[in-house]
Amino acid sequence: MAIEVTAQSRKLQGTGASRRLRNSGKVPGIVYGGKTDAVTIELDHNALFHALRNEKFHASILDLSVDGKKEQVLLRAVNMHPYKVQVQHVDFQRVSADQKIHMKVPLHFTNAEISPAVKLGGAMISHIMNDVEVRCLPAHLPEFIEVDLSGMEIGHSLHIRDLKLPTGVEVGLRGNENPAVATAQIPKAAIAEEEAAAAATAEAGAAAADVPAAKQKAEPAAAAGDKKDDKGGKK
Repeated sequence: MAIEVTAQSRKLQGTGASRRLRNSGKVPGIVYGGKTDAVTIELDHNALFHALRNEKFHASILDLSVDGKKEQVLLRAVNMHPYKVQVQHVDFQRVSADQKIHMKVPLHFTNAEISPAVKLGGAMISHIMNDVEVRCLPAHLPEFIEVDLSGMEIGHSLHIRDLKLPTGVEVGLRGNENPAVATAQIPKAAIAEEEAAAAATAEAGAAAADVPAAKQKAEPAAAAGDKKDDKGGKK
């Protein structure tokens, strides 16, 4: 079910008009694309701010109602205030059912805990990418793409071309391009601990090996001393 967004058209434009709009709890925006002209709009700030916290809002076809007239759009840009928790401006792009769109879709990583890398090797899986750009018709746009990590092994990487994409969805790659999505590596701290433990074990083994050698040297010397004492006793 598509997310519904309510807006009203606005006629006043310019910096001063936008400032007054924001002070009244509204957000200026624009709707563009398609075969109709761009339309400037205003939206309720609180409703928009809470909608923006929903991941689905950023990667879904939205039903935008402007003065009661509905059209399908994508959220294309959000400008936030540099230090206030305030939305400054939003851009929406109209979509057509028969025209493919380009959109960044979030990646959802699953099954890391049962992978050989984590379960057997104690490795850490790093997420190299958190989203990926796809190309598809609006009806095929996924909310997210699942990344199954259950087969990850230590030292291996999972690449974009390894992902199972939904029907009708293509990833925007060029030529032989195939960037890594996730990698599995042993943490450096764990490697350092293992190396320190191995060094300590080797040092202890070397010290233990020196004890018999020292004992062997001491025994002949003690025996020679005993012989001298015996000779002295006879005299």
